Amino acid sequence: MLKRKIENVLKDWKNTPNKSPLIIKGQRQCGKTFSVLKFAKENYKHVVYLNFLTNPNYITIFNDSLKVDDLIIMMSALLGDEAIFVPYETIIIFDEIQDCPEARTSLKFFKEDGRFDVISTGSLLGVRGYGKQPKSVPVGSEALIEMRPLDFEEFLWANGISEKIIEKLKMCLQTVTPVPDALHNKMYELMLQYTVVGGMPAVVQKFIDTKQMNIVLTMQRNIINSYEDDMVKYARKMDKPLIRECFQSIPMQLSKENKKFQYSVVKKGTPARKFAGSLQWIEDAGIVSRCYNLELPELPLDGNAIQDVFKVYMNDTGLFVSMLENGTQYDILQGNLYAYKGAIFENLIADIFVKMGRKLYYYHKDSGLEIDFVTRYKGGCYLIEIKSTTGNTKSAKTILAHPEKYHVAGVIKLGHYNIGKVDKILTIPLYLGFLLTEY
Repeated sequence: MLKRKIENVLKDWKNTPNKSPLIIKGQRQCGKTFSVLKFAKENYKHVVYLNFLTNPNYITIFNDSLKVDDLIIMMSALLGDEAIFVPYETIIIFDEIQDCPEARTSLKFFKEDGRFDVISTGSLLGVRGYGKQPKSVPVGSEALIEMRPLDFEEFLWANGISEKIIEKLKMCLQTVTPVPDALHNKMYELMLQYTVVGGMPAVVQKFIDTKQMNIVLTMQRNIINSYEDDMVKYARKMDKPLIRECFQSIPMQLSKENKKFQYSVVKKGTPARKFAGSLQWIEDAGIVSRCYNLELPELPLDGNAIQDVFKVYMNDTGLFVSMLENGTQYDILQGNLYAYKGAIFENLIADIFVKMGRKLYYYHKDSGLEIDFVTRYKGGCYLIEIKSTTGNTKSAKTILAHPEKYHVAGVIKLGHYNIGKVDKILTIPLYLGFLLTEY
């Protein structure tokens, strides 16, 4: 059974006095329902579960009164013996709450009542054009968190890497000491596996159980197909003709030397404004993240971001790789990445950064300066360079050579290296990206 970090988040929420009902949002199939039900069964005597997507009839419970006692009567009537309501011992779970806007409105009343803990999940919450919106969003009466697929550390846990080993890696990074060869080779192998498997829980579990990459690829492509079905089913009518084309263009966008997202790559001759809603829909669904170009690589990064110049990365690298041609998984596992190597490992680091809560930024100038990522680390502005094998850091060195113009604390170069440091350039293995947690 996969260990997830959200388990601790849920325990902290349960132990919070006077807590608000919790809403967990996240892309489809990232493990929300499984984690919530597992937590509920382990921590409460009684669990009342309503899934509004698979059982639309449950929506009628909220058609009239939203008083808690009235809702309990209606839930008991529909669920029968499955619904046991004991104050402070029962948790209520509203799954796919975006399909029942009034259930979200009811969270205010559950908060005021206080007898029952409530957790809701939603895959398309806030997605433009999806369903009806609640008459009243209970501001101040709900706590909202975002859940994502397994991050690299969770993937390591699933593959038997202990906390002790991860602490060893942290110590090596902190002391700028090379990782022992045997561990270094093992970690690099696991990183390549994570690159092709990704973090969708069902996919990871199947990989752990079978090690059969053909099954993994089939599952990933089924997920991609389900996302595309959602785009056609739930997007606004005006966006439907373009939204899948926008999504399917991502591999082409990232294969370009200049990876800036260009609407002309999606469909030549179509004005950018026609695609704006399509890309926003995909981002709101949690499938992709934008990486914004900066006016200058310095803090505050958000204040330097250029809002209409950006790259787009998939939030799960395994799904990204599954969108490429057959044989790509094998090439990656063998270390033969060819033309796609830059795109794949950039997406890997974007995946790692997004799942740790970092916003994505890069730096590009027409003069030729190009920095893959720029981030805050240890209180300073750091340039992040991704090198799949070996490579120089010409742009980073140019920026470091002009401190009067660029206020940069240092450079972190991630690649197929061990740990080392020369002046302000720290070199670390790609697999250590998940440990760059300090802000």
